[in-house]
Amino acid sequence: MPLTDTAIKKLKASDKPMKVSDERGLYLLVNPSGSKLWRWKFRFDGKEKVLPLGQYPDTSLAQAREAREDARKLLALGNDPMAQRKAKKIARRLAIEDTFAAIAKKWWESWKAARSDSHTLYVWRRLEADIF
Repeated sequence: MPLTDTAIKKLKASDKPMKVSDERGLYLLVNPSGSKLWRWKFRFDGKEKVLPLGQYPDTSLAQAREAREDARKLLALGNDPMAQRKAKKIARRLAIEDTFAAIAKKWWESWKAARSDSHTLYVWRRLEADIF
């Protein structure tokens, strides 16, 4: 029987982690510390995997079900939802790290070794004031 919001609120932590299933592989992991974590169990290429979907109550039951359905659609297309999530995370990180300011700072760090302190500070101040 699918979970309800009131049933989730009534769940208490025990001395061991407890899995409370919802439907279609979605379950709520209740840890001894009291945290309640949404997980989705699925199989990809013959291997069982578990995709974390968020923490209750930050992620509601409806949001967890929606995230599971989105992941199921990816799985139906032959894509690994965990690999998709990891690729998006890496792309976000690279977008942040590959800004002009970050690349200029790396260049400046390698460039300043052969220059005087006053000149390197001058160049850095000009970069900050005029370019960044």
